[in-house]
Amino acid sequence: MFDRLKEDIAVIFERDPAARSKLETLLTSPGLHANLFHRMNHWLWNRGLHLPARMGSHLARFLTGVEIHPGAKIGRRFFIDHGMGVVIGETTEVAEDCSVYHGVTLGGTSWQKGKRHPTLEKGVIIGAGAKVLGPITLGEGARIGSNAVVVKDVPAGATVVGVPGHVVARKKPDEKEAQREELARRIGFEAYGQRSDMPDPIQNALDSVLDHIHSLEQQIAELERRLKGSGGPSSGSGTP
Repeated sequence: MFDRLKEDIAVIFERDPAARSKLETLLTSPGLHANLFHRMNHWLWNRGLHLPARMGSHLARFLTGVEIHPGAKIGRRFFIDHGMGVVIGETTEVAEDCSVYHGVTLGGTSWQKGKRHPTLEKGVIIGAGAKVLGPITLGEGARIGSNAVVVKDVPAGATVVGVPGHVVARKKPDEKEAQREELARRIGFEAYGQRSDMPDPIQNALDSVLDHIHSLEQQIAELERRLKGSGGPSSGSGTP
């Protein structure tokens, strides 16, 4: 028990730069308190003591601002930062080393019984205000941006942003990317302030426009070269 508590405190020091001392963390961290309450409530729930478990969960919500259903399965080193407004549903499954921030909802989209809440694999991070809804799976190491709404499975290592949530694929800058950025600067256009290492579907569409403009510029330049090489259109010969 005490080893697990030490582990929880160590996680807070690792992920929260505002943590200053173990005593302060133990006394003032709502995320830590919510975790401790949940372990007790989950223990009661698994032994069929559903009413005491739900009452304990209700008390924890009142004291910490974090609502975790006692049926939820939470892995080790689960970090809740700030905590206020976090809601975690009954059939949620959270693996080790996951982190969530305030205002996060791990909720359901159905009134049917059975699995209806998300599954988080190891190392998932969910930003403030994000909503992850339904019996979906967030792959290992996935990142969910603040205020995103996610209703579909997320591949391992992917980053999701937006409403509805869409995957942001990271890639290495290449020659074509540099060409697009140069063209965008010349025409006074910065596509949504996006950076080259985080394109999204909208960015991809804008990249296609920039590629097309670049192609047209090359064709025009080639036509000008040919006209100059041939001496240009004849204007003085006339016809009999």
